[in-house]
Amino acid sequence: MTTPQPLKLACIGCGSRAQTYTALAAKQPERFQIVAGADPVPGRVEKIRNISGRNDFRGFASAEGLLAAGKLSDVVLIATQDNDHYAPCCRALELGYNVLLEKPIATHAAQVLDVERRARKADRRVMVCFVLRFSAFYRKVKEIIESGAVGDIVSIQASEGVEPWHQAHSFVRGHWSVVEKSSPMILSKCCHDTDIVHWLVGWRCRRIASFGSVEFFRADRAPAGSPARCTDGCPVGETCPYNALRYTTDKREVWLPMVFDRAQTATVEEITSWLRASPWGRCVYRCDNDAVDRQVIAMEFDGGITGTFTMTAFENGRHLEIYGTRGVLKGGETYRKHFGANLVLLPHEGEPVRYSVKAADGGYESHAGGDPGLVNALYDEMSRPPGAPLEAGLDSTVHSHMIGFAAEEARLTGRTVSLEDFQRALAKGA
Repeated sequence: MTTPQPLKLACIGCGSRAQTYTALAAKQPERFQIVAGADPVPGRVEKIRNISGRNDFRGFASAEGLLAAGKLSDVVLIATQDNDHYAPCCRALELGYNVLLEKPIATHAAQVLDVERRARKADRRVMVCFVLRFSAFYRKVKEIIESGAVGDIVSIQASEGVEPWHQAHSFVRGHWSVVEKSSPMILSKCCHDTDIVHWLVGWRCRRIASFGSVEFFRADRAPAGSPARCTDGCPVGETCPYNALRYTTDKREVWLPMVFDRAQTATVEEITSWLRASPWGRCVYRCDNDAVDRQVIAMEFDGGITGTFTMTAFENGRHLEIYGTRGVLKGGETYRKHFGANLVLLPHEGEPVRYSVKAADGGYESHAGGDPGLVNALYDEMSRPPGAPLEAGLDSTVHSHMIGFAAEEARLTGRTVSLEDFQRALAKGA
């Protein structure tokens, strides 16, 4: 009996997502070896080097440099900004890499379909980092559905509360604030949700409609006398929940490290100085953002199943309701916090059943809790026999992306969009 060989991993993009995944992989040295990393910020490459624990770790200043060095590993993790997923993924496939790809696959629908085509041609595997599929909460939901306890699914309602500070940090001040430079909110943040709805329903989407806009984080909402930057002496700074100076106090530990590499060691004065020039120091009402702060989509799936999804900046956490012929399944953040159960099954006849879900590692059971599940699954996924489908492979995740792109088309045009027609038009334009 042969001993399984560890998978060699290389990282393109060494920021927070790559650091999270590699830290988890490093805890399983019998399964993973982290051998290389590329990032234009040298300190981030050094963080991955330290996580790897390897003297022969190879660092690069760019994706191009790493990819020019030949095939260094079995799997390359691409965890760059959204617009920088497509090109390195295509080149990695050409070089014979299997790919662990941070979502979204790409920021244009035609590029997503092209990645699928290239992966098939190269006979390579692309596993998308849809971590919700690997979280304890959604795995339990899937288990309950497949047990038949809710009967046939009739309709599904899902929502994501981005949380006001998160919206301000990422989608007003941050990397995903301008759609043209990143991707629409329904893709950059909520492709997790279009994916999980599609995955739970188990059918393809036929038609979609959508409405949404940016209504709150804009100049006409700015308090009287507020300056362009929070560091310039705002008259409402003491009471404004979006005051950027909170990066020096209660928002420092969790949020600041995502955008400021010296978050743990810098003085308050150094952080304040950084905020004077950084995008994250701007007044949230005086930015260049156009990512929506609210959006709803309505979906019709094969089998006549209907679905809705709501994204809002002004709630925290995900919520889910599944209506079936035998019962209704409800759950999410509010249930976890206030009712002592993550999920409640309400049979049409009989007593309610409560489910408390715990992550295998004792951590968070929902979004962030999917990271260990994803890494735990990575070895098995990339070691499957030829032709075997991946749990988050392109065969299903491409359709999840098409739902998101079609939803944005519906939002911008005010039309109901046929997924089949939408994808056919993309194929003609290719």
